Amino acid sequence: MAKKIEKDVLVEIKDLKQYFDIPTGFLKSRKLKAVDGISFKIKKGETLGLVGESGCGKTTAGRSILNLYKPTGGDIYFEGKKIETKVDIEHFRMNAAMVFQDPYASLNPRMTIGDIIGEPLDVHHLYKTKEERQQRIEELMELVGLSHEHATRYAHEFSGGQRQRVGIARSLAVDPKFIVCDEPVSALDVSIQAQIINMFEDLQEKLNLTYLFIAHDLLIVRHISDRIAVMYLGKIVEIADTEDLFNNPLHPYTESLMSAVPSPDPKTARKSKRIVLTGDVPSPLNIPSGCPFRTRCPKAFDRCSKDIPYLKEETPGHFVSCHLLENSNI
Repeated sequence: MAKKIEKDVLVEIKDLKQYFDIPTGFLKSRKLKAVDGISFKIKKGETLGLVGESGCGKTTAGRSILNLYKPTGGDIYFEGKKIETKVDIEHFRMNAAMVFQDPYASLNPRMTIGDIIGEPLDVHHLYKTKEERQQRIEELMELVGLSHEHATRYAHEFSGGQRQRVGIARSLAVDPKFIVCDEPVSALDVSIQAQIINMFEDLQEKLNLTYLFIAHDLLIVRHISDRIAVMYLGKIVEIADTEDLFNNPLHPYTESLMSAVPSPDPKTARKSKRIVLTGDVPSPLNIPSGCPFRTRCPKAFDRCSKDIPYLKEETPGHFVSCHLLENSNI
């Protein structure tokens, strides 16, 4: 488990929204609320895990933060400065990068590995001579455990784990401070996942990196994250330190997620009770009134259908969005 780090905030997200217009008929459309007003902070050198079911908006949130999708609303701050203008976005992209989920789809099959890693150097003009460019590419390849002799090869000649190392080397080319990791090991074999996760941790320590680590595998998130944010249907429902969240989940949705995590201890596994949710995740085109989780929540009551709950600090550093806790003695 990564150590808790109390440092200055590097990235702050305030009320981030990402809506898409979906055609529903002739000259008609509806808003798909992929990300619906999320807020959180990430401290320097920290890893914030972002978890939730498929389709909850995790990847969209990560891409919106980096302005790969222009946000519909909300504010993004980097090192205390609000990102507003094109110059701000360009500066942010010089200090931020993304590792994509699928190493098979995220690498250009027509480019050599060297050119793929060197592309950010070309875009941002980060070298003066071809020799300097080649030297930087070789440094990046060595950093992620690849031989510089592979620079002239193509992506199809590599395994999934090696391709993801190429993607990570590319993300490090601009010497970023902040990296969004979008399910970077979900497409890899389990044996390779551990290698890549360990490499992420080594790089973080060596280069003082800050991660937003998006994943659905809770055991991986627990291993690498300092804090975890739980997302459901475009909203953050709970944020807490990793061990606090696993040992004391407060939101009914988080309780259900944690009950599904397998335990290596047979005694603990026998005692634990699986919380199975009924129904399917509602469509983001037709989000329920009030609390978005109420249609599947075993503890829902009248107020849940009327009022939207907002994140509140229930215990120090532990934020929850649930009406059930408002009258409790936590």
